[in-house]
Amino acid sequence: MQALSLAVHIPLVCFGIAFPAMVLYMEGLHLRTGDPLYRAIAKRWSKVMLILFAVGVVTGTILSFELGLLWPRFMERFAEVFGMAFALEGVSFFVEAIFIAIYVYGWDRLPARAHLLAGVPIVVAGMTGSLMVIGVNGWMNDPGGFELDAAGNVTDVNPFAAFVNSNVWHETVHMYLAGIMVAGFIVAGVYAFGWLRGKRDRFHRAAMVVPLTFACLAAPVQIVVGDWAARTVAEVQPTKLAAIEGLEETTAGADLTIGGILTIPDGLSLLAQHDPDAVITGLDAVPVDERPPVAVVQTAFQTMVGIGTALAVLAAVYLATMVWRRRLPRSAWFYRAVVAAGPLALVALIAGWIVTEVGRQPWIVYRVMRVEEAVTGAGGIPVGYVTLALVYAGLAAIVLFLLRRLARRPLEVETPEEHR
Repeated sequence: MQALSLAVHIPLVCFGIAFPAMVLYMEGLHLRTGDPLYRAIAKRWSKVMLILFAVGVVTGTILSFELGLLWPRFMERFAEVFGMAFALEGVSFFVEAIFIAIYVYGWDRLPARAHLLAGVPIVVAGMTGSLMVIGVNGWMNDPGGFELDAAGNVTDVNPFAAFVNSNVWHETVHMYLAGIMVAGFIVAGVYAFGWLRGKRDRFHRAAMVVPLTFACLAAPVQIVVGDWAARTVAEVQPTKLAAIEGLEETTAGADLTIGGILTIPDGLSLLAQHDPDAVITGLDAVPVDERPPVAVVQTAFQTMVGIGTALAVLAAVYLATMVWRRRLPRSAWFYRAVVAAGPLALVALIAGWIVTEVGRQPWIVYRVMRVEEAVTGAGGIPVGYVTLALVYAGLAAIVLFLLRRLARRPLEVETPEEHR
């Protein structure tokens, strides 16, 4: 149930992280150039932003209830450790809700620059809200900020120390870049589909180029951040790294296997420690009952890396063409790839979270609390799962209906005189 809810909610988080910045950038282009087309696109996108935020409220509320209902012992024992982060996430949510309302309904009521500034808190709140949740997840992978007494009770709680853990920084940057890629490629893919159907007007060009540029700038940087993340995991969670690579025995100069086909001698040691002779901890370092399911973790990791590499290649083609030839690529295959890039980026995102969460198993709080200790013992879970799936299917149908209805409306392009 929690995995289903996260899979539904995470794409909405990506749009909360990245999409407001794209909307503001488009409005900023209007203010800089005076071109009413940019304002019309930003205005339409702001309505999409509002729809997705509203659905995110529902899915986020379900997740918050699930924490208490599905993981009662976890919440009872550790809530005071990470409660501060969730409280600040709630503050970010309210700020975002207030300013989204002001922004969407203030298009024709606020001066142009004041309206643009009203969107800035939406961008900031979307990022700080996700930062708080990522901080809690980082703490689950590297718990600190508390002590346990002889009876196992939590004492000497320091919420700030819990939040500032070794995982929070790379997880945050990794998630922000992933959010930009998912939102950027999905939005660009919508207009690339229209481009393939012969809609080559300025509207489709501008609405495709802005999110595609955002995503393509993020894609190559994500590879560098992935290296940072791998080194942190090697230090803090060596068993997770062993599961990622299927490394059974602790090895000096461990090889790196790519796709189960290509083997790079000493590659894993070089990647994790920047030393080809470094010792990499294998699965044999922990008992069998403390090892994560290797097949799931390894498959998810290879899926994430494979898609991420393909998206970086797509980004390189786009950026090189735009910089050196100062035009869009002309091949239809490029636009087909852009259409596919959005769903693929989402698959890579979910695969990455599978690596993060399943790779920590059997622990919910790494080496402190097992999943079996934290999970509810209540019955009726299958009924709840089916009900939840039906709710999410209903939400998806509503979103699809609203977005299609919005897309069919004529673009509200105003002349400069009408805008004044």
